[in-house]
Amino acid sequence: MVYWTIGFRALFLYIVILLVFRLMGRREIGELSILDLVVFIMIGEMAVVAIEQPETSLMQALFPILLLVGVQILFAYASLKSKKFREIIDGRPEIIINNGQIDEQAMRRQRYNFHDLLLQLREKDIRHIDDVEFAILETSGSLSILKKDKKEKGSFTLPLIIDGDIQYEHLKKIRQTEEWLMSNLAERGYLDLSVISFCSFHNGTFFIDENNH
Repeated sequence: MVYWTIGFRALFLYIVILLVFRLMGRREIGELSILDLVVFIMIGEMAVVAIEQPETSLMQALFPILLLVGVQILFAYASLKSKKFREIIDGRPEIIINNGQIDEQAMRRQRYNFHDLLLQLREKDIRHIDDVEFAILETSGSLSILKKDKKEKGSFTLPLIIDGDIQYEHLKKIRQTEEWLMSNLAERGYLDLSVISFCSFHNGTFFIDENNH
């Protein structure tokens, strides 16, 4: 009888966790944020305890799992609405190699060493570090690589506005000012930044995406 109970609970919790993960959104393992990873580990541990302790009611086992799911969904929604909250929870991407130059200060901030860098470059089939124009350490811990282009100086999209907020550090990287940005937006009819969900500038051209709500 005990084996039937354990088997039923295992199957039931398996289905519940599958539904929970679908509810929390589709992501590859390498793209999980720290928050996602913590929640997944805790849910797994709670499911194991629920299976190994058949004397505990299923509702008692499900309550902490559903509570964590609710908190994760609430945090995910808050991250969509607030850039500052998103950076607190997930951090921000860090440029490790900028215009072919290694940024040691950025590496120290992320507690990221040269062994980590060389390992991830090898995983991207990069044999020589001087072939890299930009390397961005993403919030998931993966390294995005942009190789040097012999014909054209390499570059990548730097958002100047996200959810109506000016990204001053990116303005500084392209050697422009807030006045320059506001002037160009005004010329295009954008006087209120809150209507802009995303704005970038590349090769003399602005890309602007408006909020659709």
